[in-house]
Amino acid sequence: MSPTMPDDPSADPSASRRSIPGFCGLCKSRCGSRMVVEGGRLVAQLPDPAHPTGRAQCVKGRAAPELVYDPQRVLRPLLRTRPKGDSDPGWREISWDEALDRVAQALVRVRDESGAEAVAFAIATPSGTPIADDIRWIERLANAFGSPNVANGTEICNWHKDFTHQLSFGRGIATPDFAHSRCIVLWGHNPRDTWLANSLAIRAARKAGAKLVVVDPRKAGFAADADLWLRVRPGSDGALALGVARVMLARGWFDAGFVRDFSNAPLLVRGDNGRLLRAGELAALPAGAGADDFVALGVDGGVIACARGRSGADRTPIASGRDVRAAAGRGDPGLLWSGGLDVRLVDGGMLRCETVFSLFEQACADYTPERVAELCWIEPAQVEALARLLHEAGPAVSYYCWAGVCQHTNATQTDRAIATLMALTGSFDAPGGNVAFTPAPSNDASGKELLPAAQRARCIGLERSRLGPARLGLIGSDVLWDAILEGRPYPIRALVGFGRDFLLNHADAERAARALAALEFCVYADLTLTPTAALADIVLPICTPWEREALRVGFEGSQAAESWVQLRPAAIAPLGDSRADAWVVFQLAQRLGLGEHFWEGDLEAGLAHVLAPTGLTLETLRAHPGGLALPAATRYRKYRDEGLRTPSGRIELYSETLLEHGESPLPRFAEPVDSPFGKAAPEYPLVMTTAKLRHFRHGQDRQAPSLRRHSPQPAVHLHPDAARARAIAEGDWVRVRTANGAIRLRARFDAALDARVVWVEYGWWQPGAAGAADGYDARSEAGANYSRLVSDRRVDPVAGSQPLRSGLCEIEPLSSSG
Repeated sequence: MSPTMPDDPSADPSASRRSIPGFCGLCKSRCGSRMVVEGGRLVAQLPDPAHPTGRAQCVKGRAAPELVYDPQRVLRPLLRTRPKGDSDPGWREISWDEALDRVAQALVRVRDESGAEAVAFAIATPSGTPIADDIRWIERLANAFGSPNVANGTEICNWHKDFTHQLSFGRGIATPDFAHSRCIVLWGHNPRDTWLANSLAIRAARKAGAKLVVVDPRKAGFAADADLWLRVRPGSDGALALGVARVMLARGWFDAGFVRDFSNAPLLVRGDNGRLLRAGELAALPAGAGADDFVALGVDGGVIACARGRSGADRTPIASGRDVRAAAGRGDPGLLWSGGLDVRLVDGGMLRCETVFSLFEQACADYTPERVAELCWIEPAQVEALARLLHEAGPAVSYYCWAGVCQHTNATQTDRAIATLMALTGSFDAPGGNVAFTPAPSNDASGKELLPAAQRARCIGLERSRLGPARLGLIGSDVLWDAILEGRPYPIRALVGFGRDFLLNHADAERAARALAALEFCVYADLTLTPTAALADIVLPICTPWEREALRVGFEGSQAAESWVQLRPAAIAPLGDSRADAWVVFQLAQRLGLGEHFWEGDLEAGLAHVLAPTGLTLETLRAHPGGLALPAATRYRKYRDEGLRTPSGRIELYSETLLEHGESPLPRFAEPVDSPFGKAAPEYPLVMTTAKLRHFRHGQDRQAPSLRRHSPQPAVHLHPDAARARAIAEGDWVRVRTANGAIRLRARFDAALDARVVWVEYGWWQPGAAGAADGYDARSEAGANYSRLVSDRRVDPVAGSQPLRSGLCEIEPLSSSG
């Protein structure tokens, strides 16, 4: 490949003030940046318009110098010298050699006594922390060590859009092709606060005429100026998706040809066991048909054998059917089978079958606009309005869903409902739809091949579901605590943590704290002494992204970004004894006897391995620190040539995979476990949700003065009517109470909320300055830790998603002193 080399406007390195090309590592946007260094100190981070993600810099990125020179950073390895129950941990600074030797000795002891599975790993989110720089190496360490238990938070972050989506499409949600979209749907996703590069792309698409839909309980981000804002009740998104699909089906507002030819809608489903009918099950195997071929309803009302991934349009009918419903304007009548079809089986018996399409219609039938309005607390007309927008914009509808959809106990089926709804538009992998852009080539260094299948099968999460994250060796925090506290299915004795703050970002902080305190050994690598890291035996100091080199092969958000390769230089030397996560991993791997899997400790060799398929070298990238563009063309509608990676080779409105795992093969809506229509509602009448604040990343950044000033105190946001009914004035200290716990926050009014819904800020613990009085005890009712309000005892049955965004609460005024 011949990369495109942009001009490098860096100043002379010998100058006292230098502008160094890089990219911000703080979040998923990974905005191209200029790191400004003066006198050996980082003084600013600015946008780099020459970079495909560098048009702007958010407030968090601009606060880079404050994060680097934060007085609360951990800069030396720390050893606990007192028991975990002691109010004073007695931290003692130790050398890196002593720290790593102690860690390796503890891990080897547990592995030798109880197997590698007794050691769990925890990894922070790459979407909201700089762990993305080195996550490949941490994953490789876990795999090489032999642990099938990695807690990376996928169940409350990306599992649904990236993996549950595969049940429908054979791939994840991919990337909205904003530049060509005629309608953009942001469903439980606020890019203005979480993904700046995409926010700018949406703004440009709006100027080009794209319609915008926002589904969000809050009037946040783009909701204020969207063409349609649906203020959906938290946790009811699945009902909305099914209701919109019902309107589209009833009015013929869908791409009938696409659905017929590229989904499993025409395939027949057995009436006895719910499986798709195969040709080999028929009394007479049609000429030219394979026994494993599916049986589809043909365009003339007959049925045909259809091989995996084949449209069936050129196959010979093998039987004839009746009762085909033809409706004007509704597409091909052969697709719209309203009843069933009796077929003769190989044993001579007759069996009633129905098409997937017919069953999908039935799954949507109860969700009339009026019923959806009752469930979702929106207007009936909004259901039809969304259906019309999707119809008129197809096949150029793009969408994105994230935490607002996944942090519920019904997350798997909600994702299925949204995915199948979007399939009706025909926009899959089409210009203006969600597209898998051509990525820059690279070698996967995560080391999946190093963990034997038999060892991966020991993942503690497999007791819940073999279809969820556990099949990849990923675990939820709830099953991790079960293993530590109760020994189910076997004891976890040690934990190696890289930045994941369980006490702030997962449900049930108190249960998490009990489990972490019960571990025989825990080591944590982080920048600050978070509430989770504070429960470790050893804490390892990690440097910020501006103090280390980082390789990125492909960014996200567009074809230009996907094609960009960059080796970000370290702008300054690491402060104190802090080190990069990669350095820690490679050093620890040597002590664990895993050097052969880590290029004998040579990180440069590891990076060269990742980079090799690009044809680039580290030396080339260091000579062009702003990055290089590899030539790559976008290919649309790849499924026409390649098929889809689903069992049927088609988009699956009906999932046999879910059926085989005891779940509904059709999308369905189930109320969140904490429902306003349930028994607990009289005591806890308010629906409770949460959301990320623009100027903070989860439980981070509140120590930066330029960010803290935007939100100096934790708050619960409620409608003025809800406050008035409780004698609460704006700014009052209040107690938010649930069945799981209580916390203390300031009341802030938001008249755009439904009066039955409140949203509580999360992530509060850190003081604005070391020793300041504006910190909050993450484990106390007098603190402000949202995690205390949410139980992890009932979760999504497949993914283990916790109900962080759909709970029930009551709010009570406190005295004026708080």
